[in-house]
Amino acid sequence: MIGLLVILACWLAGNLLSGLIGGYVSGNILGMLLLFMLLKLRFVKAETVRPTAKFLLGAMALFFVPYGVGLMESYTVILDNLWAIVLAAVVSSIIVLLVTGHAFQFLAKLRRHD
Repeated sequence: MIGLLVILACWLAGNLLSGLIGGYVSGNILGMLLLFMLLKLRFVKAETVRPTAKFLLGAMALFFVPYGVGLMESYTVILDNLWAIVLAAVVSSIIVLLVTGHAFQFLAKLRRHD
């Protein structure tokens, strides 16, 4: 039960922090970073949150049901914009691959010079 409270407290703190900084970073992401820092600094023991985390990960597929229903409800909008969606997915994937590759090469070159 304590693990659930810790996870929910981190989620709430992340959402509050996100609101304070203007919502530029998702509160969920900030909450996960906060939980990670608490675990890394050993303010929270991993054994405390492990059972709750295992349960939530096991039930993760259930959390995607509302999104799937939403997609099925708006399939006409998706079909009307299918080419734009596919183009955006392909272009963004190529950009991510290029940026990641260049970043890796840059960091590998820096490491060789050390």
